[in-house]
Amino acid sequence: MSWLQRLKGGLTRTKDAIVNKVAMTVRRAVAVNDEFWEQIEEILILGDVGMNTAVAMVDEMRQRYRQNKPRDMEELLGMISQVMAGKLQPGDQRDPLAFEPGLNVIMLIGVNGSGKTTTTGKLANYFSAQGKKVMLAACDTFRAAAVEQLEIWANRADVPIVRHQAGTDPAAVMFDAVESARARNVDILLADTAGRLHTKHNLMEELKKLQRVAVEKGGAASFRSWLVLDATLGQNSLNQVKLFNESVPVDALVITKLDGTAKGGIVFAIQSEIKVPIAFIGVGEKLEDMMPFRAAEFSQALIGDVSSDNVTETSEEIAEEQQAQ
Repeated sequence: MSWLQRLKGGLTRTKDAIVNKVAMTVRRAVAVNDEFWEQIEEILILGDVGMNTAVAMVDEMRQRYRQNKPRDMEELLGMISQVMAGKLQPGDQRDPLAFEPGLNVIMLIGVNGSGKTTTTGKLANYFSAQGKKVMLAACDTFRAAAVEQLEIWANRADVPIVRHQAGTDPAAVMFDAVESARARNVDILLADTAGRLHTKHNLMEELKKLQRVAVEKGGAASFRSWLVLDATLGQNSLNQVKLFNESVPVDALVITKLDGTAKGGIVFAIQSEIKVPIAFIGVGEKLEDMMPFRAAEFSQALIGDVSSDNVTETSEEIAEEQQAQ
């Protein structure tokens, strides 16, 4: 199965929650008036696109409708789809996968349960498959079995790992990992870290210390903090980005668990409201179910060739129609 096919499958629930409902609303519309646009806006908001982004999208749809005057509902749906696809474009954001010559350190950060350790393993597999020399650093020395879990992922991805005993200072792990990575001419060092809340000052300071150790003492060519977000949290993920960014500069995002939620609309909000690029997205549990985020590819998988003829109703909508009859 190709990545695009896996991506389409992973985004099924989000497509049902947003794209298919928009298409059904267009198909059933008697007139394009304020009530119609309010229905579209409501669908976007309930799909976790977010209030600000939803309002901006509908405003643009209204403007294009007045300017282009679609001849029928099919043209209107195409226009709406174009606006939605446009909001997924990253604009002038820099490429998070443009690496420096030498050692590049990527520190995976985030709250507990976002999937940092699993993400670290999947990224190791991806970069290794791309011909990069990869190493892992087990800087989460506090969570029970975190080091052992990362070691399993290292074995699956067939990459080396630097680990210490549980309870060790994470900065010591980082220092040894950078030293080892430089000695082995490693391209990418992926550092797994303990989950933390932005409100925990000491833990946020620890992340800054890890960066200092990697760059100032270890001599890494570049250092990046990638925030791992759980897509099932919807709009709460947006708040996490803003709050983490206030404490530790977030260079890119990794969005996990898109296959297990109808809240994938958060990607629209991130692209529109936050100037932090999305590096990777995950749509499954397998090693190969995490790939770089490409706006055009994501748009094709989520929106694709939407027409009122090929959109199928969700089971919820079918039940509503049966009740109405």
